[in-house]
Amino acid sequence: MPPRGLTPSGILLVDKPAGPTSFDIVAAVRRRTGARTGHAGTLDPFATGLLLLLSGAATRLQGRFVGLDKRYVAEIDLSARTTTGDPEGETVEEREAPSARELAALLEGLRGEVELRVPAASAVKIGGERAYRLHRAGVAVEMPVRRSVVRELRLQSYEPPLARLDLLVSSGTYVRALADALGGHCVSLRRTEIGPFSVEEADELRIIPPDEALARLA
Repeated sequence: MPPRGLTPSGILLVDKPAGPTSFDIVAAVRRRTGARTGHAGTLDPFATGLLLLLSGAATRLQGRFVGLDKRYVAEIDLSARTTTGDPEGETVEEREAPSARELAALLEGLRGEVELRVPAASAVKIGGERAYRLHRAGVAVEMPVRRSVVRELRLQSYEPPLARLDLLVSSGTYVRALADALGGHCVSLRRTEIGPFSVEEADELRIIPPDEALARLA
């Protein structure tokens, strides 16, 4: 009999709803399967879409999945910036939404390799403490800048002040930081792809065998 918690082993694709944290989803799967469960990247509570979870012995493969590119569809309000880059933060700046031509120029400047400041409400550690905990406690800190690669950035629609973007970015990119760089904040955010995996195939009751999942990375 294999050691406790190592089965079932494989990859689960979950379509996260808005509201619960990624860790809530992980805990629910762990309770249901009885296996140790990990993730290959979280989503903010307000965000929806694809979570890639690893179950049982497959948690050892986490390093193979955490660095995959990710695709999102984001709706951004370009009339106001918030403290968190999303609807849960307080408004820190209001402005007139850019024209379509101005927005096109802003988007062009964010394609390719860019440096974005990590949002204050993030899991990055500052002096050994999670940034979001410091933010909730009202502690102001200088957040680091992170280099990201925006491989694709397409404007799906623009009805000022709301812009709907489809973007493919390197792992670790905060879309909320990109929204802030545009002078706005995310109203909604949905992750549609992680590497070769799509939210359209999400089924938390299906466990993809490790060999099958790894073969898709080739």
